[in-house]
Amino acid sequence: MKSFITYPENSDFSIYNIPFGVAIFNEEYIACCTRIGDMVLDLATMYDYGFFADIDGLNENVFEAYTLNEFIELGKPVTNAVRLKLQELLLENSSLSEDQKTVEECFYSFDHVQMMMPVHVPNYTDFYSSIEHASNVGKMFRGEENALLPNWKHLPVGYHGRASSIVVSGTDFYRPKGQMKPADANSPVFGPCKQLDFELEIGFVVNKNTEMGDSISTAEANDAIFGMVIFNDWSARDIQSWEYVPLGPFLGKNFCSSVSPWVVTLEALEPFRVESPKQEPEVLDYLKFEGKQNFDIQLEVFLKPENGIENLISRSNYRFMYWNMAQQLAHHTVNGCNVEVGDLYASGTISGSEKDSFGSMLELTWRGTEPIILADGSQRKFIEDFDTIIMRGHAEKDGVRVGFGEVTGKVLPAK
Repeated sequence: MKSFITYPENSDFSIYNIPFGVAIFNEEYIACCTRIGDMVLDLATMYDYGFFADIDGLNENVFEAYTLNEFIELGKPVTNAVRLKLQELLLENSSLSEDQKTVEECFYSFDHVQMMMPVHVPNYTDFYSSIEHASNVGKMFRGEENALLPNWKHLPVGYHGRASSIVVSGTDFYRPKGQMKPADANSPVFGPCKQLDFELEIGFVVNKNTEMGDSISTAEANDAIFGMVIFNDWSARDIQSWEYVPLGPFLGKNFCSSVSPWVVTLEALEPFRVESPKQEPEVLDYLKFEGKQNFDIQLEVFLKPENGIENLISRSNYRFMYWNMAQQLAHHTVNGCNVEVGDLYASGTISGSEKDSFGSMLELTWRGTEPIILADGSQRKFIEDFDTIIMRGHAEKDGVRVGFGEVTGKVLPAK
């Protein structure tokens, strides 16, 4: 496919992508949108102009909204049809390519719009599904023999996080404060976190509501997942290590998480499916699945100090995930937990087997014992004030590229 909108070969937003987001246009008007190259399309106005009139089930302008929730709740038959219609309209020699009025009114340069949170997130769950990451953390805190806890290979470990503090890419946040217990102290102290970290993750968004008592099987999961985002689950390691026994993360996690503004559909990522790692021992029946449920998504993390340049500090891949999305959603709901449209489920830190593929500072510096050296000669054990973390991700195969853009966040000094 070739679009009448020109974009570079390495654009994340090719005609094969067609992601969905929400933007502020002309600094005043909010609407759902998509993106091709560096152009953002106002879908609400396109709806008013009749471009989606032939799509069954799209009976009102759901794009006149502050979130994608109402649109994605229409389900795959409608959302897929809209995506395919947009691809058709963006082709060379399409009716839209000759419609200068619509192009002028509905197409905006990315630099001239402000991206918003793409969805309202009613509930957020964070998993712990990379075996390399879980093993690394276990070795640091429990030793080689007890790296993985007994349940880890039997179920996708997860916890319920805080939905209200999930923010869109580009949002600065304050360094968290809390209790910490330094190794050489007899009692805890209070103050700003000294071991602030990022976590490289991919999240998925669900498109349906279910009733309490219902569950979603691995076979049904793909129909319930609208799309995926890059997710940075910021972590206060020193706060977390003191608080997490016995109930898990709390203040060390709930102060901020950053999400990319574009939701990339599963349909766009379909060509990049790959086999999952072999799971041993064999999982219980409700966690068994068919087909390729992992995705070959290349991921990069950069650290940019204040007034400095971007430093590439990690290069990982989503294909490393031990537990896949279908299993995560099946496990999450097998007890009858109801889900809501817009619920966000994060993968947990994505690490590979090589050191440069680790998805957190905790691992990259091995708990601060092996600092990272930046281009300006400075060192980092953990993230300092005014540092910006940038994550990027894309899939590429046979000349087709589909990407997420980036998620960025800058750390401000504690209030």
